[in-house]
Amino acid sequence: MAKDPKIDRRDDVSPTEGEHKYGDVEFADPTNKKYPIDTPEHVRAAWSYINHKDNAEKYDADDVEQIKERIKKAAKKHDVAIESD
Repeated sequence: MAKDPKIDRRDDVSPTEGEHKYGDVEFADPTNKKYPIDTPEHVRAAWSYINHKDNAEKYDADDVEQIKERIKKAAKKHDVAIESD
């Protein structure tokens, strides 16, 4: 796997919507501005959401893995305990 592969653009979301809602923050999916990971609360929420089948199935397996890796990294940074999948 590449160091930081780009996640595919989704047709069902507007990246500007995520940026408008959360501001200029770090996202686990920076392409589509989904899953903000800038605070402990956002990290926990992002982990919960990406582990819901209906959310994860909107991405291919490689994209889900990349999003999860970014969330895990943010969890360590923010000292947030999350259950590994």
